[in-house]
Amino acid sequence: MALLRAALLGPARLRGGGIPWSVLRFYSSASAKEKARRNAVCERTELLEVLKARVKQLQTTNVPEVTTSKVELAPLQGEGHQGLLQKTVSASTAVEHLVPRQSSSWTEKLKKEMYIRQMKVEKKLSIAAARALEGQAKVKTKIKVKAKVRAKVKTKTKSKPKPKAKKIQKSPKATAATSRKQSHAAPSSASKPRVEEVKQDLKAPKPQHVPEDRSSNQHKIMQQTIQSNLECFLYLQQPEEAQKLLLLYHSNPVKRKLLSVDAYNVVMRGWARKGCLHRVIHVLSMLESVGFQPNLDSYTVLLECMTQSHSSTRAIWRCVQQLEKDGFHMDDLFQKCLFEGNEKEMVLKAIRIVQPDYQLPPPPKPNICKSDLLKNFYSEEKMVSYPKLNFSVQELQERFQRQLEMELNSTVTIESVESTKPLTPAAIKARQQLAAFRSQWRDAILQALQKSKHKMSQAKMLSGHSVIYPYLCVLPDEEYVDIMMQILNTLSPQGESLAVLARELGSKVYNRYLVQRKLHSCQLKKVQEIYESYIHLLAKDSQPSEYLPREYWEKLVAEAGYGPSLNLKDCSWPYVILMRLGMYLLEILVHAVKVPRNTLKPRLQPKLIPVLYHIYSFRSSWQVGLIKPHPIFSQMVSDAAETVLTFNSSAIPMLCPPVPWTSPHFGAFVLNETKLMRFVDGAVQHQQLLDQCPQVNLHPVLDALNQLGNCAWKINQPVLDIIISIFNDKGNEKLDIPPPVSEAPKPPVVPSSSSALHKSQKHELLLCKKKAAEMHSLRMDALYKLSIANYVRDKVFWFPHNMDFRGRTYPCPPYFNHLGNDVTRAILLFAEGRPLGPKGLDWLKIHLVNLTGLKKKNALQERLDYANEIMEEILDSADHPLTVRVESLGEKLGPQPAPSRLGVSQLS
Repeated sequence: MALLRAALLGPARLRGGGIPWSVLRFYSSASAKEKARRNAVCERTELLEVLKARVKQLQTTNVPEVTTSKVELAPLQGEGHQGLLQKTVSASTAVEHLVPRQSSSWTEKLKKEMYIRQMKVEKKLSIAAARALEGQAKVKTKIKVKAKVRAKVKTKTKSKPKPKAKKIQKSPKATAATSRKQSHAAPSSASKPRVEEVKQDLKAPKPQHVPEDRSSNQHKIMQQTIQSNLECFLYLQQPEEAQKLLLLYHSNPVKRKLLSVDAYNVVMRGWARKGCLHRVIHVLSMLESVGFQPNLDSYTVLLECMTQSHSSTRAIWRCVQQLEKDGFHMDDLFQKCLFEGNEKEMVLKAIRIVQPDYQLPPPPKPNICKSDLLKNFYSEEKMVSYPKLNFSVQELQERFQRQLEMELNSTVTIESVESTKPLTPAAIKARQQLAAFRSQWRDAILQALQKSKHKMSQAKMLSGHSVIYPYLCVLPDEEYVDIMMQILNTLSPQGESLAVLARELGSKVYNRYLVQRKLHSCQLKKVQEIYESYIHLLAKDSQPSEYLPREYWEKLVAEAGYGPSLNLKDCSWPYVILMRLGMYLLEILVHAVKVPRNTLKPRLQPKLIPVLYHIYSFRSSWQVGLIKPHPIFSQMVSDAAETVLTFNSSAIPMLCPPVPWTSPHFGAFVLNETKLMRFVDGAVQHQQLLDQCPQVNLHPVLDALNQLGNCAWKINQPVLDIIISIFNDKGNEKLDIPPPVSEAPKPPVVPSSSSALHKSQKHELLLCKKKAAEMHSLRMDALYKLSIANYVRDKVFWFPHNMDFRGRTYPCPPYFNHLGNDVTRAILLFAEGRPLGPKGLDWLKIHLVNLTGLKKKNALQERLDYANEIMEEILDSADHPLTVRVESLGEKLGPQPAPSRLGVSQLS
């Protein structure tokens, strides 16, 4: 699987799926002479690639710049097979300034390749749809032609034939032959009308500019793009910009099909927060002019704005009457709508102006799952008490505050478990030099970002709307710089796929934006209030009624009167926006970060050169773009030998019990967004199916995930210390503890006199490089797991869970969890043990014998007897795992694989 992933995504993905490089460390026990001989050929190849990339960048700087201010495609009028999705995309981005003006050829080339690849897929889809429609049209025309022929035959039989009209009757085959000849010949004047009729029939059912099926994935993605743009303007308190974007689509009959009622509601909400009632009414009239009907959210915004603008009682009364006329009820406003901030209080105040005695509706009665398999489990007559954790309410509250603080910081910095050499003067100098450069790079990135945003804002004022610009304003500039610096510090020396880096950059920006949204909308305050009451269900010193975690959380939400407003309004960014934003930030990073050429060799000229380069690598028939650091930067990081790892807060196990899953949009972490179902980036059908599923049918799934997440874990510290000692002592492949890269096979020595390598030497060189990359990948994976385990060694922690489309459950933290390899599972222990029972120890003995691989064909009793026979050696192996009595145990067990020995330590 690692090789397949590398072939698709480039050499930098050999380290494992989804694992970013934290720092570059090539600690080696080999001498400097051996290391220089081993890396001689590799350094020449890397230097050649960097020089080629540098030449391309220098050539592109002299190319005159060509900018496109407007991108519009001709409408689909049945001429050729234009892509359906292509038209939708062009409608959404009439004017766009995606990259800075200092754009280079590699970004344009990448965009062109992505555009061509997308057009090929879209063309195939449109051709298939057009062919299906043409087939239907041909069937209709054949039926019409047959009807006309029959009518003519009837008229001929009734009327007398004329002498000139007498012709020899032809057989059907002859008739078909003559028709084929006429089709290839020039059309006569008599056949022209019929041909034109057929062409018109074929043109009539052609697909329109926007697909009529509004449930299609592409149409949903475009609506999500527009919605996310409007939500950004709403968050930035810029309703004027939001209305400009809305008018851009509303004024075009074709683009108008991409709008929904929610898009108009977002613009109205922006004006309502400023108390501009006439603006809200204007947008509402626009909504009704296109055939939409106001929904509950529309009336919620209107009532909120009437309270803000101190409207008359008569106006509010007319609004309430219209709400009831449209088939809604006032209670629906508080049972089905999502509120942010003080919106609920404003709506309630408006209603009580016209109905002073109005009271909030009681919470709806919770639905109970009626599944035949779980009927007895969910029956109200047989309620059982939920198991308690071995923590008090005060302890769980303190743990929640620590978890909240970690998620608010977005990242966690921990110490690496990898042993380091004593700090030498060269290492100290390298760290100081690297820190100075990072300070300069941070200032350069900040200036480049601000300059680019200023140019984009000016271009936006001249030409209209920019798709990327609002996403560059939702966070302070310094946070964008921090995100880009994190990507730079975690970049692998082998480079990383351009698409992976762009996706990671966009996702980091979105996650921080989501945290800020939850803070500004007071959603975090509501969750914190509910969680402080929820932990009474789990604490050992409280006695709430018998509820499941989901049921108890829903009960607390209903009692607090929050209803569905505890969830955040949908503000997700589509995959296309994440990629474009990531590409934009990545280009700024490539252009802004530079290093003097004479950093490592003072004799060279002090010329600034880029730290990052964009290169292409061919994998089979795919051309993969890579971002690769300059060898100077890699050497500086290696010399500094930093031992600090930085992870996203979602990669660390939770320090408190997870928030229970209550819906597909709410659960797991406190702030970090987590999907209930894992699916490929860009896919939307899975989430649509979850939203369409009745909520009561998901209760068994949600309760199962909550049960798994509430299981507390701790670290088996003696086993962890043993594994770390082996890890720092060159590892052990038999124990599944990867050795360092210094133990990789050495490449063949190339004589200085030879100008070229033989075929066998080239093959051996490639195998050595491949093996070294795989070892480095496994080493980094083990480093992350052991470092996280060492970080939580004195803590009790929890793993929130989600699932895939098959229903398989997975822990959300990706690196360190109980679904890892044997080494990872040997480190974990249940925080609260349970008695094994009368036969539990016997089953553990049998399991231990099974690990040795012996007695496979023997009965269970014989295996148990064998374990009792060698029990003294087993206990000695558990007490002294690295100094086992080989002379006594070896005679009975023989040479055995080492994983069983860690199993002994764990079981003891």
